Amino acid sequence: MPPRCQARTDAVAEGTPIRILEGIRADALPLEMLLAEGEPVVLKGIAREAGLVQAGAHSVHDAMTYLRRFDAGMPVQYSFGGPGIGSRPFYNEDFTRLNFEVRRAPLAEVLDGIADHLDDPQPPTYYVASLLVERALPGFAQDNGLPLAAYGINAPASIWIGNGVVASCHFDAPQNLACCLVGSRRFTLFPPEQIDNLYPGPFDPTPGGQVVSTVDFDAPDFDRHPRFRDALATARTALLEPGDAIFIPSMWWHHVRSLAPFNVLLNYWWRSSPAFLSSPLPALHHAMWTLRDLPAREKQAWAKLFEYYVFGDAGQAGAHLPEQARDLLAPIDETQARRIRAMLLNRLNR
Repeated sequence: MPPRCQARTDAVAEGTPIRILEGIRADALPLEMLLAEGEPVVLKGIAREAGLVQAGAHSVHDAMTYLRRFDAGMPVQYSFGGPGIGSRPFYNEDFTRLNFEVRRAPLAEVLDGIADHLDDPQPPTYYVASLLVERALPGFAQDNGLPLAAYGINAPASIWIGNGVVASCHFDAPQNLACCLVGSRRFTLFPPEQIDNLYPGPFDPTPGGQVVSTVDFDAPDFDRHPRFRDALATARTALLEPGDAIFIPSMWWHHVRSLAPFNVLLNYWWRSSPAFLSSPLPALHHAMWTLRDLPAREKQAWAKLFEYYVFGDAGQAGAHLPEQARDLLAPIDETQARRIRAMLLNRLNR
């Protein structure tokens, strides 16, 4: 079934094309190169032999039947919104509530709901996001996944199932490798430094657990969001067909539009740092709590301190000290990580 025509024009459809690599095999992923370059890349056709890709090439019905074969029957969490949300899980007018409901039901029931509205010009939105494959669809990844474990990467596969959903522009802290299995998707990416031109929304609530841009990419309001024009000048775009994958580097903003009446994507998140290093996001929250509202002169002093100890050369702060005296100024190891965690918990609990 061909993709439905979009009700509105995507303002960012004509960005700079993302680089495409052809002929990459799943057992020869160029991960070191991708991580070293830190740029988005499309891996054309890397998953074209996946079982679900093959089933979806026949029909939506065959794709859904294929998925049902692996369904463990457990309730899954999904987003549901009426036709009025325009397939865009987002906010109400004043950004105090979300415009959709979070529901739980067996995956088979979600698939039935999508199937009932395949021909609707504007269907209700069904969106299963970031569902761990191992628990919900045991055995699925064996014929549909990428062998990241062979590269020493512990990245459990997550699956995304829905109809023509628009995922608002957001960033993820980990590296991301996403495979389009059914339907086509348009990805629009922006480098991390574009954050102020993307007008991020509230920390809570969020449509998917992460801060999203408040700009409507279908109909940007440049009076309200004038700097979005600057973001558009940096936009990178790619249209993924079934079997294609995209590498999204850590912290890159990405807007994702599903273009078919039924769409499935498989993705892998992983961090390039050791597991004993905590996520930086709690540090951001803590800094907002403790530093953001200080007087300007104090903030400038703390900014210099952070530049010296955190954002500058990692070896600079302790370079003038004997090695045995560097303590936290030396590279963090697992023992130090546990000590820092205990210290922070103790202070926060006072």
